[in-house]
Amino acid sequence: MRTVKGPTDHVVVVGAGLAGLSAALHLLGAGRRVTVVERADEPGGRAGLLRRGGYRIDTGPTVLTMPNLVEDAFAAVGHSMAGRLDLIPLHPAYRARFADGSSLDVHTRGEEMEAEVARFAGAREALGYRRLRVWLEQLYRAQMGRFIDANFDSPLQLLHPDLARLAVLGGFGRMDARIGRFLSDERLRRVFTFQALYAGVPPARALAAYSVIAYMDTVAGVFFPRGGMHALPRALADSAAEAGADFRYGHTVTRLERSGTGERVTAVVTDQGRIPCDAVVLTPDLPVTYRLLGRRPRRVVPLRHSPSAVVLHAGTDRTWAGLGHHTISFGRAWKETFHELTRKGDLMSDPSLLITRPTATDPALAPAGRHLHYVLAPCPNTVVGPDARQWRDLAPRYRDSLLRTLEERGLEGIGSAIEEECLVTPADWSADGHGAGTPFSVAHTFPQTGPFRPGNLVRGTDNAVLAGCGTTPGVGVPTVLISGKLAAARVVGSPRPSAPLRHRSQEGAA
Repeated sequence: MRTVKGPTDHVVVVGAGLAGLSAALHLLGAGRRVTVVERADEPGGRAGLLRRGGYRIDTGPTVLTMPNLVEDAFAAVGHSMAGRLDLIPLHPAYRARFADGSSLDVHTRGEEMEAEVARFAGAREALGYRRLRVWLEQLYRAQMGRFIDANFDSPLQLLHPDLARLAVLGGFGRMDARIGRFLSDERLRRVFTFQALYAGVPPARALAAYSVIAYMDTVAGVFFPRGGMHALPRALADSAAEAGADFRYGHTVTRLERSGTGERVTAVVTDQGRIPCDAVVLTPDLPVTYRLLGRRPRRVVPLRHSPSAVVLHAGTDRTWAGLGHHTISFGRAWKETFHELTRKGDLMSDPSLLITRPTATDPALAPAGRHLHYVLAPCPNTVVGPDARQWRDLAPRYRDSLLRTLEERGLEGIGSAIEEECLVTPADWSADGHGAGTPFSVAHTFPQTGPFRPGNLVRGTDNAVLAGCGTTPGVGVPTVLISGKLAAARVVGSPRPSAPLRHRSQEGAA
């Protein structure tokens, strides 16, 4: 494995999001001195926090899986997650509601889910689910150590027995077709393929290998930190500070100072001063990172970005029966929806939405008797759909359209129930420096997967490493935590393997 050249005693990490915090902890554990520079006034990055009218609103991811990776980050500095972060297992992990009026609770415990599938779609589909679960577990084992939790220096590293195992499992087929071998009910197939949206590719075109995300969501367990998702970066930052990290909040990086030859970064320059360093870990989205580096790697095919999302954060004076902590509200359309999002560049004509109600699990996130609802509507990114300027005019109309859709799907009176709200659109993601106006970064097409994804080392700079969802291994909370560990390994040498995943959802306790 290639590592940065020269001394690495003092490392500056740019960004206190999940990737930067993971990198900082693993670097500290390897004996490096670490300074973390963050433009905001607190940690979190995409996993930020908005305080408004007594509501504590998470502005980033709402789904937490693979808690062993969080434990890994704490363990790097000899700390434990116990007492620092209270993870509550969600049962069910999701509730799926369909346009025909049916609903399904998605359980991560095998026996419970098999019984639920039997109730929902019959014994034959329940047997198919049992087989699907075994396949998902095999898929995870074939990929995790070799293709996800790994730094790549060459595509030749793919030539390993695990690649053959993945091929035998059908990982290089298409996700929708492979899931269809186990489940014939179209509604069930949606439950195990909607995760392709995370990868930025329609299920009909996504590699079946990306069903590993469905494993994380529907088998490994879904959790919620008490205090909200922002409690995760806060706990990681506190751990890093106790281990000796120097945090510089409210410092915006303006440039990287280089040596005379230009091959080494010698200091990180912010709007408040100069910080000398031996190496730097850069976690902003790729356009910002490449601008700081002053170079963009050449690619035969230009990068393709994932779809974006409109998010309506609503603090309300009531809630509605039938909503779980996470509810997926599917429209009738499905294939057409993906075509609109990724090809036509149109807003969903029949939206499928993720509705998260964190106060179902932690009522303290809202004033007494109040509730939080987070409505995520996938939308085209600004390359294939409306650009940032158009979204400034489109936003209020689309907000009203979303509320009408929610009303039609049983959330009667939601418009009048809202006390506090925040609408986030691709214009906001663009203003935050996210390429193509999407928080989901570069899509996981085959030419942008594994060794073909933008690398965490950049040619022409000896001591800079990238971390975050735009680089290895990709998008999502688990993979971003891994990216921080892999970036640290580029500085200090080979990483420790991740702790094995315990199916904590089956133990019933976090």
